[in-house]
Amino acid sequence: MNLMTQPLNAVEARRAARDHILMPRLETPFHPRLTALDEVNDWYNWAGYKAPHALFDEELEYFAIRSTAALFDISPMVKYRITGADAERYVNRLTLRDVRKLGINRVHYTAWCDDHGHVLDDGTLFRLGEQHFRLCCQERHLPWLLDSAIGFTVEIREETEEIAGVALQGPTSYAVLQDAGFAGTEQLRPFGIGTFPHDGGTVTISRTGFSGDLGYELFVPRAAALSLWDRLWSAGAEHGIRAIGYSALNRTRIEAGFIVANADFVTAEGALRSDRVRLPDEIGLDWLVDPDKPHFNGRRAILEARRKQTLKHVLVGLEIEGNIPAEHAIVYHRRKHEAGLITAAIWSPTAKRNIAIASLDRPYGTRFVNDLWVEIYAMRELRYRKMMKRATIVPRPFVKLARRTAMPPGLR
Repeated sequence: MNLMTQPLNAVEARRAARDHILMPRLETPFHPRLTALDEVNDWYNWAGYKAPHALFDEELEYFAIRSTAALFDISPMVKYRITGADAERYVNRLTLRDVRKLGINRVHYTAWCDDHGHVLDDGTLFRLGEQHFRLCCQERHLPWLLDSAIGFTVEIREETEEIAGVALQGPTSYAVLQDAGFAGTEQLRPFGIGTFPHDGGTVTISRTGFSGDLGYELFVPRAAALSLWDRLWSAGAEHGIRAIGYSALNRTRIEAGFIVANADFVTAEGALRSDRVRLPDEIGLDWLVDPDKPHFNGRRAILEARRKQTLKHVLVGLEIEGNIPAEHAIVYHRRKHEAGLITAAIWSPTAKRNIAIASLDRPYGTRFVNDLWVEIYAMRELRYRKMMKRATIVPRPFVKLARRTAMPPGLR
């Protein structure tokens, strides 16, 4: 039976199914500029938005971050505006760090947990005023945020679609801002925030980023996105500015030892199995937990796990023999006992090392730290070759660049 002889409702159902598959993802405010630069048509879904893995060449995009300046569209990052008389008290109850210590026009990295102490997500908290915050994260959490707000005088609103964001990262990023006319950005310390005139309004610039390099993140209303991009692009022409996709940024974040939700750990809301969830101490976020501040979600469970020593996992940095990345490889102890799984891995051009982030099952990684091996399968002339490579636990970050925190920031 062909489409012409099928009942009308069946034809419409098939057409709807086809259109659903073909339906494009949402486009960010910067999408017209990205498509104009795109050479490889390599896109993926980021929180419902169309985002590039790469725009022209993953390796060259990586070296743009490490050698000159790179623009990365962060508009799909989920953003919540939190205001009201109890905003500080509410955010302090929600997250692990003591928000009372976070000054106005400052940012800090944080995470938040469910009542069992399992990490729901991590992200950055911007303090824009005494009772005015912006929470940026990987996943959407509005129902959880609203449930957690019961009893607080606070307003929570998602502003992902309203606010465009772009990350400007790399050693010449400050020079780009300077030539773009953003006077005063030299005073921004790491994790500092400033507001600057742009296109009849303002742009919020923070000295933050996900590359472990000197860098900034800029936020403007959606309508001012393209004018901001053009302003940066024009100023960056003499500083080697390039637009990049996530694959290049992912390389730099691994070098910096940063973790990604639902890549290096499974969020509590995303986990399908009870043994996949993680406490902060099990993914290297123990330093975020402030046990001396007022009660926060998951406090009792986190401190009890520490007291009873019932932590089951540990996240470690590994250096691996050879130069073949070991992404998603199994880690063994003494070549035969499974110890855990590598969650992210690359050959680092900057560190000149084969590096990885791995989640290990305790006591591997705590008491048993030697004689670790990684099982790597490498394609060689249409055949996979199995190799066992020695792995050594090393500190993170794998790459630490002084220019990331230098004051004043890097000049020409």
